Amino acid sequence: MADINFQGMAAKPESMGADDPSDAPGGRELRWDIIELLFFAYRDFVGDADNELEAFGFGRAHHRVMHFVHRYPGLKVADLLDVLRITKQSLGRVLKQLLDEGYIVQKTGNNDRRQRLLYATPKGEALVARLAGLQTDRINRATADLDTAGVETVRAFLRAMIDRDDPDKVLEAIFGTSKKARE
Repeated sequence: MADINFQGMAAKPESMGADDPSDAPGGRELRWDIIELLFFAYRDFVGDADNELEAFGFGRAHHRVMHFVHRYPGLKVADLLDVLRITKQSLGRVLKQLLDEGYIVQKTGNNDRRQRLLYATPKGEALVARLAGLQTDRINRATADLDTAGVETVRAFLRAMIDRDDPDKVLEAIFGTSKKARE
């Protein structure tokens, strides 16, 4: 990881508040307010689960694998690679641990014996439910004062942040469309 040297950099003027956008090259205003809120929201959202996973010797990659395998039973390893955008080697290490410890099972496809289909075991389902419960509690606290329209605005914002050109099967399920329907 590269070191960042802040020596000699000018301090942010006190007149610039956290919500004050600075001009970026090209004349557009930067959205520091939203950028920083997303950083901190993500940190705390995954932090709840990180603390729980630490007891199992697992990390965020394990959480993401478990989440998608549980939510999409029979997910192919190839599709999981597309969703997570990680290398085969990285997935292999995490998947092996989850398989060895009994959180996931792997079955061959009925039509194509080369396919590796993934399923959460009851032990894996219990872990996912525990982690999702922590994250749901945080979401519920954050949306407690919002009405239905406000919650829908949050959903719309998050959907708009996702690259809709991504062809993976999980996004197709989330958006309820196929890639062809989006074109």
